[in-house]
Amino acid sequence: MFEKLKALLIEELHVDEENIKPESELANDLGINSLELADLILLCEEKFDVTIDDDDLHTFITIQDVVNYLNEKAS
Repeated sequence: MFEKLKALLIEELHVDEENIKPESELANDLGINSLELADLILLCEEKFDVTIDDDDLHTFITIQDVVNYLNEKAS
């Protein structure tokens, strides 16, 4: 799931590949703002066929947080 999310971040949000690590923070390390986060959520919902609750967005601090969430929802 990490590699799939990484590819999504590179292709769709133009994040530098060398900055994408599991412990990377979306806002602080990758510079993802609230609009880009909304785009990322929509892309994840489409690509991974999951529904991401608005109430869960505050848990998305690091890449690993998103990966864990997607793994949980996808199973």
